[in-house]
Amino acid sequence: MRRRPPPERHRSRFRLNTPPQLLALDEAALDHVEEHGGPGLLWFWESPSNWVVVGYGQSIAREVHVEACNRDNIPIYRRCSGGGTVVQGPGCLNYGLALPIGLDPDLESITGANRWIMERQRRALAGLLPGNVTIEGHTDLAVDGRKFSGNAQRRKRSALLFHGTFLHRFELPLISRWLAFPSAQPGYRSSRDHLDFVTNTKLDPQAIRTALEAEWSDLETGLPDDAKTRIPALLELRYARPDWHASR
Repeated sequence: MRRRPPPERHRSRFRLNTPPQLLALDEAALDHVEEHGGPGLLWFWESPSNWVVVGYGQSIAREVHVEACNRDNIPIYRRCSGGGTVVQGPGCLNYGLALPIGLDPDLESITGANRWIMERQRRALAGLLPGNVTIEGHTDLAVDGRKFSGNAQRRKRSALLFHGTFLHRFELPLISRWLAFPSAQPGYRSSRDHLDFVTNTKLDPQAIRTALEAEWSDLETGLPDDAKTRIPALLELRYARPDWHASR
């Protein structure tokens, strides 16, 4: 079977930039690969405004300084994947991978997918950063022991979503302002507070994109029209509904 020609690079730069839209597009990409298969998708986004997003099963009251967010007019949302709570905004580059599970045997389990994908992410970033880039706590990337990338996974029957963040020039004190100390921490954190635990890479975000596109060169870059057309239904079902975000 002939492979269709690759789409135009950076197709993901379409005008969806509200938090509900950005959360919905990640799930829409997963649903597209679940239904249509293909080689898989890679896309990027960076929010122009600050907001907080908790993992699917997390308690907002436990993970977030809700009063501080209310005072600062910082909205709080919930994503479709697991993982910990993060602050989004300028200086925090997000990527997403929607992969058919049949792409590699390691993708057949959560642990195998974490290991296989994170090693590729580590390899892509190691050439850009001074210091020792390591995989920590299963789904973190750290340089010299300080976290600069957190990642999460959601699985369906035949496809998975693996997405995460890269801190490049984020205003790090905002994390302590709006997030509580997490309810679960990886061992390497050693109870360090947010500012002692995380770091910015200070990389140009385009350099990060280029490195990941080279590492995942077999994937389609950007979101096809079919994935974009799924976003309104996901907004109505979940992401535009305050009660869904506040459900725990």
